[in-house]
Amino acid sequence: MEETVQSKNPISTDMIVRDVILEHPDAAEILMRIGMGCISCPSALMESLGEACMVHGLDGEEVVNYLNQELELA
Repeated sequence: MEETVQSKNPISTDMIVRDVILEHPDAAEILMRIGMGCISCPSALMESLGEACMVHGLDGEEVVNYLNQELELA
């Protein structure tokens, strides 16, 4: 079985949600844990993480910092 290797590139608010998940698969669980079920939403294909955070009433920079910390990218 092939092992998934996550990128070590930090996440930023301007990244498209889909790209964040593709580059950092573990980010999906983290985003869902903080109330962002948008990972399966059609908007995830074209919406930036910052825009998705705004829609969910979250601070994009705080979410990015949390993701980078949890994924050990910062």
